[in-house]
Amino acid sequence: MHENLFGGQGEVRVEDLLGDAALGAFTAVLRCELAPGGNVGRHVQEHFPELVIGISGEGIARVDDAALPLVAGSVVQLPLGSTLAIDNHSDVEPLRYMIVKTQP
Repeated sequence: MHENLFGGQGEVRVEDLLGDAALGAFTAVLRCELAPGGNVGRHVQEHFPELVIGISGEGIARVDDAALPLVAGSVVQLPLGSTLAIDNHSDVEPLRYMIVKTQP
């Protein structure tokens, strides 16, 4: 459990589905749950490109200057060096998403 991740607000549960073992080009597969009304603060993708995949709930992924919907089935691409912030728009339901990190 993380609190106020990257200067954001609220709780974020993060589970690394790969554990300590990388899988080919994938360096991490994270299952995340952002508390209702919470947000993950803006941060730079310094080490790995990422995909953010919406599982359930309604939110926004802010990539650089673009605000992209983060809902079930949406996929947001984060090239190396881009910035990311995530907002959960619901005051009732958590925002659930996956983060897949790959080799550059």
